[in-house]
Amino acid sequence: MRKDLCRLLGLGLLLAMASTLSAQVLLTGTRSGFVKTADGINIHYLEAGSPSVHASVEVSDRPMGEAQIGVAANPQILLVPGWTMAALIWEKQIEHFSKVTRVVAMDPRSQGESTKTTEGLYPDVRAKDIKAVVDQLRLSPVVLVGWSMGVNEVASYINQFGNDGVAGVVLVDGIVHVDDQFASAILNLAGGIMKDRPARTEAFVRSMYRKPQSEEYIQRVTAAALETPTAEAMALFIGSFSTDNRPALAKFARPTLLVVTKSPFDAVYLDMQKRIPGSRLEQFDDAGHALFVDDAERFNALLDQFLGTLKGSASTSTP
Repeated sequence: MRKDLCRLLGLGLLLAMASTLSAQVLLTGTRSGFVKTADGINIHYLEAGSPSVHASVEVSDRPMGEAQIGVAANPQILLVPGWTMAALIWEKQIEHFSKVTRVVAMDPRSQGESTKTTEGLYPDVRAKDIKAVVDQLRLSPVVLVGWSMGVNEVASYINQFGNDGVAGVVLVDGIVHVDDQFASAILNLAGGIMKDRPARTEAFVRSMYRKPQSEEYIQRVTAAALETPTAEAMALFIGSFSTDNRPALAKFARPTLLVVTKSPFDAVYLDMQKRIPGSRLEQFDDAGHALFVDDAERFNALLDQFLGTLKGSASTSTP
């Protein structure tokens, strides 16, 4: 009996070590850190790569000593994940884009390794967290890439802070307003999660993909999602889906790319595109909600092309 117990404990230790090792291999070349927000929340982030060139700065004769920042090469990239997801969901983008520029992926508050809190779980505050990451890590000029719930938070960012320091925006399979049809689906999902969080979370994770993913990967993403306490997960639903950021879309004044899957919400995406001046919409017909994982090659190629259009063409002013 004692030998069996020792074997079981030894097996558990080996599995834990293997899990840790696989995560370390996955994150080779990345750096991990925290940014503290004004309200005392620690926002965890992963970063890799370095700016391809330093942005050129020329002091102008504007009041307050404003400077013009010219984007001479690939700007830096900030990746914002969706509901309960951690920065690691962007692993294929971190690996790809860190070869040409500096890439940062953040854990929004109450997600991943960031502080778990019941406060500020709605887009306006989470946009301030994005701002803290941009400012403290000196990411300007930056391309903001928001996925799913992160789309509404990026919209809140532009609404509050404008386009200063932003080179471009990429909105990935997310919306900024919930109609009655979508609200009903969200309510049903939330009710199921309240009753059986582990099972419904795993089912939700599996539903994000249309292409086969390894069981190890599914379990890793599920475990990361479960790091967000259930009460906070429900608060995030309420905070985001009760926020209508459609008016904010008219304030976008930087090149914007919408990348979405084919879904019942096609009309919503088209409406968003029309509201964002000069924006471009790309649709993936054979990928799931996490399309940047399902079809990483196409997604990364689109972003490569998008970054190419920003070289030498975007400028921002900062004090």
